Parts: sequence; structure tokens; C-alpha cells
Amino acid sequence: MSDSHDSSAGPRRRLRPVRLLTAAVFALAGLIFVTSFNTSKGTNIRTDASLLKLSDLIHERSQNNAELEKTTAAVRGQVDALAERDDGSTKAEDAKLAALRAASGTEEISGKGLSVTLNDAPPNATPRIPNVPDPQPNDLVIHQQDLQAVVNALWQGGATGIQIMDQRLISTSAVRCVGNTLILQGRVYSPPYKVSAVGDPGALRKALAASPALQNYQLYVTAYGLGWKVDEHKALTLPGYSGTVDLHYAKPVESATSTSSSTSTSSPTS
Repeated sequence: MSDSHDSSAGPRRRLRPVRLLTAAVFALAGLIFVTSFNTSKGTNIRTDASLLKLSDLIHERSQNNAELEKTTAAVRGQVDALAERDDGSTKAEDAKLAALRAASGTEEISGKGLSVTLNDAPPNATPRIPNVPDPQPNDLVIHQQDLQAVVNALWQGGATGIQIMDQRLISTSAVRCVGNTLILQGRVYSPPYKVSAVGDPGALRKALAASPALQNYQLYVTAYGLGWKVDEHKALTLPGYSGTVDLHYAKPVESATSTSSSTSTSSPTS
């Protein structure tokens, strides 16, 4: 026979672990919201101030690199002046050295040539021909592969020297785009981008027209208005490369395992 007091009160409800976990999650979420509000003081945490500081830092470093290039060029001029003194070399050796300098891109060159200018399309660009879809943001800007395609085509066309913006290209030059900017040899540039080359203008134009990558680029020029301009020059002068010629490359980090393995291998056996 059951107790009447217990039966009137009914069964006692127990807290399940799931309910406790749910309550803890909501409490943690509330704490995060309060902390975020106090940190931002009611404003957007991701303000443009940090982006502006980064942009200023990039341009400052770019200017510093430009000043360092001038210093490097001055020192290189002094070294070249010392090297021109009579060191007992033969005329054949001097001629070989001059040819190497010309091929390395450190000497100024002049001659006929042309320049190619690439530019972003207007940000509000719409299709210029029928049956073409509306452009995506990436369709309206110059990309790294576009600049590389121009440079590769000009080399293929027999260019004896190439310059992007105000910098001469050498064998270790790397064309890299980050966002809407070009980073070349430690300096930052914004569109429009100008690529100049010394060589036979006709052969250079033919190489540009034959490039599959640039043929694809021309489709976007027609469809959305990407910038493309080619100018011929009867007399074009490209300055010699004045930056550093040191090679910078990554090195593997020797792990503790390989270190201990090499140590045990080299230790004498008993």
C-alpha cells in the first residue's frame, strides 16, 4: 500500500545531462556576445583602420626598397668602375664579360620596341556583346597570369630586354599579384600595368597575337572592357637592373629525429 502524501505530490522530475549541457551552451553564448559588445563598444570590430595600416605599411616598405635599390645601384657603379681597371684580361675575355652583362639585364639597352598596357575594367562593367553572362569580380581585374602571359610572349617574340613599370626584369624576377596590386622585386604597383620590351616590333606583335593565354584575355577585353593597349616605339631605352642579385630560397628545418638519428649513426660502436 503506497503513501498518500507521496502519491499526491507526484513523481519527482530529474535533470537530464542533455538539459544541463544545453543550458551551459546558451550561457557560454551569452558570455561571448557580452564580451564582443564590450570589446567593440557597439561598433564593428572589423574596421577599415587595420586595413589602412597594412596598406600604409606596404607602401612604406615599397618606398624603402626603392631607396635601397638606388643605394645598391650606386655601389654597383663603384664596383664596375673598379672592375674596368686593367686587370690583365684579354679582349676576348672582356667581350665575353660584356655579353654576359647584356644577357643578365644589368646593362642599359636601347632600340626599337613596343609597350603593352593592361588595366582593370570599370567596376560597374556590363557585357558589351549579347548572350554573355554578367561578369564576376575576378573577370574585371588584371591577374598574375595575364602579366606573365605578356612577358612570356614578348620573350618568345625575341625581346632582348623587358621592363615592367620602372623595373627591368632579370632571370630571377617573379611577377606576383596580391589582390589588386603587383609585387615586383619588393615594390608594389597598382594598375594600369605597363610592360615594355626592346625588339623587333613586328615579331613582338606576332608573338602577342599567337599566345593562347592572351587570346583568352582578348575575349574579356571584348566582353567586359578590360584594358589592352599596344604602342610601338622607334626608340626605346630600358635601364639596367639595379636591385640585388643574391638568391633567396627556403631551407629545410632539420628535425630532432633526424639529428638524433645522425648522431647515433656517427657514434662509434662498442
